[in-house]
Parts: sequence; structure tokens; C-alpha cells
Amino acid sequence: MRVLLDESLPRRLARSIEDHDVETVFDRGWQGLKNGALLTRAAEHFDVFLTADQNLRYQQSLRGFDIGVVVLAAVSNRLPDLTPLLPEASSACTEVGPGEVRVVQAPGPELA
Repeated sequence: MRVLLDESLPRRLARSIEDHDVETVFDRGWQGLKNGALLTRAAEHFDVFLTADQNLRYQQSLRGFDIGVVVLAAVSNRLPDLTPLLPEASSACTEVGPGEVRVVQAPGPELA
């Protein structure tokens, strides 16, 4: 799977995601693009968009995009809070289909 890591996540997280080809928004020079434009570009090159933006699924209709979205829902966007979610996130990247959203979060109360 080709995965694009959103600028809402630490760039170092890309090295921790196994079994996928991961690039960051910064690697591509796409930082600052609005969600619609970013998803349009990402869909041309990637299978999955990995983000911490829990509101993306409410702000953007994803049905028209040929890319799946995996949302990491942690108490913060810091690497120590995100790392425990990576095994499930890796599976979600494999399973999510185009236009679908999968939310990966630690067990406990819902974060958003």
C-alpha cells in the first residue's frame, strides 16, 4: 500500500509504519493544501491517506475520492501517544477501500 501521512501527524511516524510505502505531505511539498485539493492530489499517487484530523470525515465528502482514509484518534498528536495505534493502523490501511474512512483509537472513551 502507498500511504500519505498528513501534516497533522509527526513526520517521524512514517518510519514506524511497517509493511507500507509511506511518504509525508512534506516529502511531496503539499503542506498547506486544503483537504479537497490534498485528497485530489493524493488519490493520484496513494491508496491511503493517514491523518489525525478527526473532523475530516464530517468536513469533506470522501465518496468522490479514489483513496481510503485512516484517522488516528489519540489523546494528542505526539509520537508516544500515536505509536500504540500503529499495528491497528497498518491493518486499517490494508483494509480500507476508496472513499471509506477507518478510525483507529486506543480502547476507552471515544475521543471525538
